[in-house]
Amino acid sequence: MTELPPNPLDPDENRFHLTPPRRSAAGARAAAVSLRRSIDDMGVRRTARTLAVINQPEGFDCPGCAWPEAAPGERHHIEFCENGAKAVAEEATTDRVEPIFFAEHSVADLATRSDYWLGQQGRLTHPMVKRPGATNYTTIEWDEAFALVADELRRLDDPDEAVFYTSGRTSNEAAFAYQLLVRAFGTNNLPDCSNMCHEATGVALGAAIGIGKGSVRLEDFVEADVILVVGQNPGTNHPRMLGTLGEAKAAGATIVAINPLPEAGLLNFKNPQRPSGIIGSGTPLADLHLPIRLGGDQALFQLWSQRLLRRDAEHAGAIDREFIDGHTHGFEQFAAHIDGLDADALLAATGLDGQLVDEAFEIVAGARRMIVCWAMGITQHRNAVETIREITNFAFLGGHIGRPGAGLCPVRGHSNVQGDRTMGIWEQPSEAFLDRLAAEFPTVDVPRRHGLDVADAIAAFMDGRARTLFCLGGNFLRAIPDTAAAEEAIGRCRLTVHVSTKLNRSHAICGDTALILPTLGRTERDRQLGGDQFVTVEDSMGKVHRSTGVLQPASPHLRSEMAIVTGVAEALLGRSSGIDWAAFRHDYSVVREHISRVVPGFEDFNERIMSPAGFELPHPPRDHRTFPTPTGAANFAVTDVLAAGSIELIDPEGPVLLLQTLRSHDQYNTTIYGLDDRYRGVHGGRLVVFVNEADIARLGLADGQFVDLVSHFDDVERRVRGFRIVAYPTPVGCVAAYYPETNPLIALGHRSIEAGTPASKSVPVTLEPTAFD
Repeated sequence: MTELPPNPLDPDENRFHLTPPRRSAAGARAAAVSLRRSIDDMGVRRTARTLAVINQPEGFDCPGCAWPEAAPGERHHIEFCENGAKAVAEEATTDRVEPIFFAEHSVADLATRSDYWLGQQGRLTHPMVKRPGATNYTTIEWDEAFALVADELRRLDDPDEAVFYTSGRTSNEAAFAYQLLVRAFGTNNLPDCSNMCHEATGVALGAAIGIGKGSVRLEDFVEADVILVVGQNPGTNHPRMLGTLGEAKAAGATIVAINPLPEAGLLNFKNPQRPSGIIGSGTPLADLHLPIRLGGDQALFQLWSQRLLRRDAEHAGAIDREFIDGHTHGFEQFAAHIDGLDADALLAATGLDGQLVDEAFEIVAGARRMIVCWAMGITQHRNAVETIREITNFAFLGGHIGRPGAGLCPVRGHSNVQGDRTMGIWEQPSEAFLDRLAAEFPTVDVPRRHGLDVADAIAAFMDGRARTLFCLGGNFLRAIPDTAAAEEAIGRCRLTVHVSTKLNRSHAICGDTALILPTLGRTERDRQLGGDQFVTVEDSMGKVHRSTGVLQPASPHLRSEMAIVTGVAEALLGRSSGIDWAAFRHDYSVVREHISRVVPGFEDFNERIMSPAGFELPHPPRDHRTFPTPTGAANFAVTDVLAAGSIELIDPEGPVLLLQTLRSHDQYNTTIYGLDDRYRGVHGGRLVVFVNEADIARLGLADGQFVDLVSHFDDVERRVRGFRIVAYPTPVGCVAAYYPETNPLIALGHRSIEAGTPASKSVPVTLEPTAFD
């Protein structure tokens, strides 16, 4: 253990020290941390009540990640991970933020507090309002809050002056009602957290296979002979996936990790579900780790495709000609393009050792059933869409789609973020969806003009084209890049509304008028006039199932998301919409009946959802190798990894480094559970930057030195101060640091070329010694 002096710029850093990075994940330590955090936050009885039913048919869906569960009868009695336990403990905490708290803490005071401090104060209990010119939030009655929102929205010159954001936590039922409210109001301004994470997946897969979702089932993993885990750290971000990978490994799969950093969970997994995972040595998961340069994944898959095609030219059978000829379009153009690429330039773009690339190629070239998994390490680059298209190209060459044990597996980062999109939460809805919505609700004049995504919404707030922000969940300001610009933009709003369970930074940077509307969490019973209600969610693999809360609400003043959405709808639209919003609120089965007629795959929703296993949504490419694309086939793509502006090409001898933002192990999205990242050996602080030892020496810096991270976009200097250098095995020329602390460095315009997702995994920065005042 290395004790180090505290960082004077970090108010949370009071016990900072470093330990060697861990070489394994989970095990007894994870079980102990889960139990301790749960008991500390919830007490013994609430811990027992909640942990017993997480991800069980009779319980609630974990509010963390969207990794699916096995079928009832096959899943574990303890079907949660360390971060799932932390997420539940955060929500079901016995700490409360009562009105007296807001009397003691002004909005300006809240703005000085860290994300960790805000989140640790407890559950919100009352609806609160900050009125124009006021310094503090005060209580407000629900009906007055709804009237305030309605009055402000009616004041707008155009419905497009309002923006309605959604986080992935929202249920299918609430999401459907929310998008209906927004479209009945007259706008498609429905940005969501997908704009920040998997937008590139939807764009790329939509073009390649005709549906923007993955093509594998959970049971495919034990049938795969090769699994690629690309741009993903499941040990921290989707820990239950490690159990699935462990089962695949036991069944004979070879696993290749492609990620800039070595990740403990992929090095070795100690499954806490088994005695051997508690007291044994664990299971090495990744047979091979490729420490790829940031942004180099597209080049790697192009290089592999080129080699596979040339091998097939020499010895027929290296590619799946039957699949290519019978189910794809554009192969000849793709093959000609790939053959003409400079293999040496592609290898250089990956930053990898050639022998390592060769070894990995022999694994993937020999695969008969291959799954490719990816997450935000792929989707948050300038070339994100092109990279995913190259992944699909390579999968098509081997016919790795539409058969057991093979397919494309984007791993969504938040429970029901995929379901929200299925329900119509999107600023660019399809005409087909809008047609079905208009047919189901003929009194609604459904708007057709596409709306604003997150980055465009910030620009609209800045120049006055938008004046009202309504957020159904999430921590809007901490989720988006260019923090200073975003805060200035939000400060220009006339009204900001946040439907939340706990305090966050977005409550402290607000409009002239601001509302905090406290809502039920996933863990809590939802009792309406029609009786106890359940909601539904969709996991990463397109299965829909129930979620039923079990705890008494944190306060009698809380309302469900459905009650809040319908309360606003009644105040704003009244009878003019021709929709019985009260019926929605009293009995969620009413909403599900509408969904069954609007959203394909949800036919007989109320009947099918009563199965303990839920039901699976149709996926034509997976189910029967049909592709709902304009060509009627799986489409090969031609991309150019070396095109100007596609990726950041950094001079290895220059001062500029590429930064990737990432989570610590004590964090989920923008929620900070604690100040430790034990897998990477960081304890008691978050203002650190991981740098390769060779870069530290080359730049004349020192391990442990405090530096500022400085980015330069559009001649604007963006700087975050006082980050401690931690020597770490990152690729040369690449560094890493935690978000949201590094979000201020990323310009709003630094986005995926086609999808608009922030390119926060490849940010050019320089490191400058910090000058403390």
